Amino acid sequence: MFTVKHAARHFDALAAEAFSTDGLGFMEGLLLAAIFFEAPRPIKPSHLAETFATTRGNVSHSISSLEAKGLLQRRIDPADARGYLLALKPAGKRSALRVIAAFDRMQQRFEQKVGKTALKNSLDVIRALESCNRN
Repeated sequence: MFTVKHAARHFDALAAEAFSTDGLGFMEGLLLAAIFFEAPRPIKPSHLAETFATTRGNVSHSISSLEAKGLLQRRIDPADARGYLLALKPAGKRSALRVIAAFDRMQQRFEQKVGKTALKNSLDVIRALESCNRN
């Protein structure tokens, strides 16, 4: 368990370094990339929270930060005025492209370091460990 936690901290540090140009954290980068790939269709924050298995509060905090940085805009959902939809601003699209490139470089580095098969097997083990917590 310690090793998994240690690897997670190391990954957070790698992500912080990769996204430092834009001053983004891991979740912010993840949200930018997800919204970019959903375009032109706006996306709801609740969908992002569900997709990334995190809380709405965590997503909301990241959205507020991205909005303050001028990368994202919220619009009231015309189908449900209680909710809102997210769309990237032009600066957010440029930032999302840098984030996606950084994710790609990290993936390539991981694959070079441990190999694609070993990486896939590791992910399978991590998912199995996650399911232990649910049962």
